[in-house]
Amino acid sequence: MLATLLAQQQRKYRYWLAALTLMLVLTFVLSLELGAVGVGIEALWRTVSPLEQQVFWQLRLPRTLLAMLVGASLALCGAVLQVLLHNPLAEPGLMGISSGASLAAVLTLFLSAYFGWSLPYWRLSLAAFIGALIVTLLLLVLSRRRLGPSALLLLGVAIGILANAILTWLLYMADDASLRSFLFWMMGSLGHGQPLSWWWWLPAVATLLWLVGQGRRLDILALGDEQAQLLGLNARYLQPRLVLAVCLLTAFSVAMAGPIGFIGLVVPHLLRLVMGGQQRFLLPASMLGGAIALTLADVAARTTLSVGELPIGAVTATLGAPVFIWLLVRRYANT
Repeated sequence: MLATLLAQQQRKYRYWLAALTLMLVLTFVLSLELGAVGVGIEALWRTVSPLEQQVFWQLRLPRTLLAMLVGASLALCGAVLQVLLHNPLAEPGLMGISSGASLAAVLTLFLSAYFGWSLPYWRLSLAAFIGALIVTLLLLVLSRRRLGPSALLLLGVAIGILANAILTWLLYMADDASLRSFLFWMMGSLGHGQPLSWWWWLPAVATLLWLVGQGRRLDILALGDEQAQLLGLNARYLQPRLVLAVCLLTAFSVAMAGPIGFIGLVVPHLLRLVMGGQQRFLLPASMLGGAIALTLADVAARTTLSVGELPIGAVTATLGAPVFIWLLVRRYANT
């Protein structure tokens, strides 16, 4: 009887993964088809004009792939953090990493405007990455002092509050032209990472694949540190490495697209409600779901207005906040 139930559960997980994979393929095609210029996926096999070739190969295809990678990274980070912190409402922004990256990027914009420096996109993304890494190293150093998950979460919240306070001062002292650049960065846009070379993506892809492979260990870790130790898993060895991987993926995401909220919170939580909590299936499902969610948000951001595009961070916040409120009410109404 137990074997039959386990087999049924395994089939359920595989059906969900297959459905999410199919949805990702359809979302990929939809993202390539929709846009201001009427060129779509047929550009892969038919001859198109030079302008259409440039739009497809240099703008639309890289942007779609970047949306999928950033969305997958954020959702996967959220799923891992919800296990590490034993909190189903945890997400990457709570660790203060996004705030540190945003502060470094806005500070770079502020200094470049003040001193009249030229600022290519790669320098801005590098500054955001360095800011995120500084927060990451701080969290790792403090985690060696045997701070618990709750203490790390509170520390991340405090770092975020401090970074936002400094950001407020920079916004207050900025001129009108700089203020527009600051706000554009802080609201999030996939246009930040498009001009960068593909090799920027390689560390994120490698970290993503490693993190997906930690599902069985996370299943054990979810039982608690003492139980994990009894089952032969060294939690003190694994936890800092998981935190580092989460921080690296979050740093990459902010460096490529600015701060984007709610993907890391809503996607893994919703999938846990419908699929269950087995991490070896939930992690790849979260990766697929995050890629789908952010790609669809990007489609909405660049097709809603006839001229220009909406900030993708504003789109995810508008769609994600009501879902987050529903999750909070559902969680605490049953306690």
